[in-house]
Amino acid sequence: MSVVGILGKKVGMTQIFDERGDIHPVTVLKAGPCVITQLKTLAKDGYEAAQIGYVDFVKASKINKAMTGHFAKSNVPPVKMIKEVALEAVKTVEGEEKVVAKAGDRILVDIFNDERFVDVIGTSKGRGFAGVIRRHGFGGGPKSHGHMFQVQGSIGASSFPSRVFPGQRMPGHMGHAQITVRNLRIRGIDLEDNLLLVEGAVPGPREGFVLISKAKAPPRERRGFAGAATKDALKASKKAAPSKKK
Repeated sequence: MSVVGILGKKVGMTQIFDERGDIHPVTVLKAGPCVITQLKTLAKDGYEAAQIGYVDFVKASKINKAMTGHFAKSNVPPVKMIKEVALEAVKTVEGEEKVVAKAGDRILVDIFNDERFVDVIGTSKGRGFAGVIRRHGFGGGPKSHGHMFQVQGSIGASSFPSRVFPGQRMPGHMGHAQITVRNLRIRGIDLEDNLLLVEGAVPGPREGFVLISKAKAPPRERRGFAGAATKDALKASKKAAPSKKK
């Protein structure tokens, strides 16, 4: 068994060029190092998973006695962020499952060496209490003198049904929610500094914690329309289309 994910931090965004000279916006993630603090077993806990922690400097005074004993049981250093990730079976050449993961093992970014896509879970930036214009993209009212542009307006409740329907889009708390972005393409891996470059945006601020895992449902790629050696999609579609007879 081996883990399918790793904890990391969002470093920031930049852009890179591929072999064809095309530019790609990428997010730089510091993936790990992490350590397995506990293994959940089917016999004891009812499910199989690995509890991992992001290895970072933490003052001993910030760790309570319960967590200090928990870390000492697995002989691992104190960690600030802990998450559970699933385990996947690793089969040997003979076809037998190989037990790989155990408490105290280190997890590095090299678990994504054979992967092309990853799923990233992060917490979006908090925007506080926001109105309907910003929160839901309402168009607003007239902007001339005597009008209130940013006001929501009527919400439709009258003598019937004399109530507001659940799910009505109204002002409220915006952001600071768990967001999952699936199937981000891996554009580069730095094994020395544990850096992972993924194409696209990742939720959360800089230095925010994210959970990076192997893609559950990676996209199906067709020749000529996706992949590293893909030709231009527009040119490929025009070439594949039947030519009109003059």
